[in-house]
Amino acid sequence: MNADVELDTRGLNCPLPILKAKKSISAMAAGQVLRITATDPGSVKDMESFCKQTGNELVQSSSEGGEFVFLLKKH
Repeated sequence: MNADVELDTRGLNCPLPILKAKKSISAMAAGQVLRITATDPGSVKDMESFCKQTGNELVQSSSEGGEFVFLLKKH
């Protein structure tokens, strides 16, 4: 799935990845996809919780080489 917006939060710890994701996704149109790259292991649970609270869809969550990649679809 292609992302409409890319957000690099590598090197940032909680709560900064979530705050930046919230800011980015609020500026997007419904149906657009935000791709987030993070290095904070806590971001996995944080992104799941963020999507449940906001109603956005966590399309994909994966990790590779110490980096976590999330695809969020704006509701």
